[in-house]
Amino acid sequence: MSVTPESVQQLLDSENYGDRLRGVNQLRLLDPAVAFSKIQALAIDSNVRVRYAAISQLSTVGEVNREESLNILRDRLENDPEIDVKAAAADGIGALHLTEGYPDLEQAYGNTEEWLLQMSIVATLGELGDPRALTLLKVALNSPTDLVRSAAVSSVGELGDPEAVELLFPLVDDPDWQVRHRVAQALHSLGGEGEGVESALNRLAQDPVDQVAIAAKNTYS
Repeated sequence: MSVTPESVQQLLDSENYGDRLRGVNQLRLLDPAVAFSKIQALAIDSNVRVRYAAISQLSTVGEVNREESLNILRDRLENDPEIDVKAAAADGIGALHLTEGYPDLEQAYGNTEEWLLQMSIVATLGELGDPRALTLLKVALNSPTDLVRSAAVSSVGELGDPEAVELLFPLVDDPDWQVRHRVAQALHSLGGEGEGVESALNRLAQDPVDQVAIAAKNTYS
């Protein structure tokens, strides 16, 4: 049976959330403009799994209408009752490079204590590519949550500002080896010269965890 806009709409109109979820997944097989027109209503579906799938799909079909995509993502980031959906909205803002949404990400980070949402916001900042993100990343690098710090290190590296390299020096001795590993990788991405970088890499190259030491040696070689 072929997938058509009509067959997908029949699934989306179902009272069974499983059918609606199948319909959302089948939207990937339709023209992006058609998919986008149907996702707008699904973003506020009564079922969290349907909303999550719809918001996640905006990362690709959202290019059809970037302004309206930003409106949808902003709304879900601020108003959705489920953290998973909020996190997907944050991901979408970064994936679509909607730099206009940076203040919304910053506000959402400050308004939540949920580590999953904080991590999603921080992780998407590198992809977003807005230099203003360093303000929030400075805060995230000091997070008590390992996964948030690790995501922040990666985003600093992705932003590619050599002047940000000094932000990573305090994390060379981070208690979490995965954070230290990300620091070694980020130093490679950022480049930079000077005693601080050399000292950081030398220290990481002697790390007791092999993955960290190898990453540092590869960076320094």
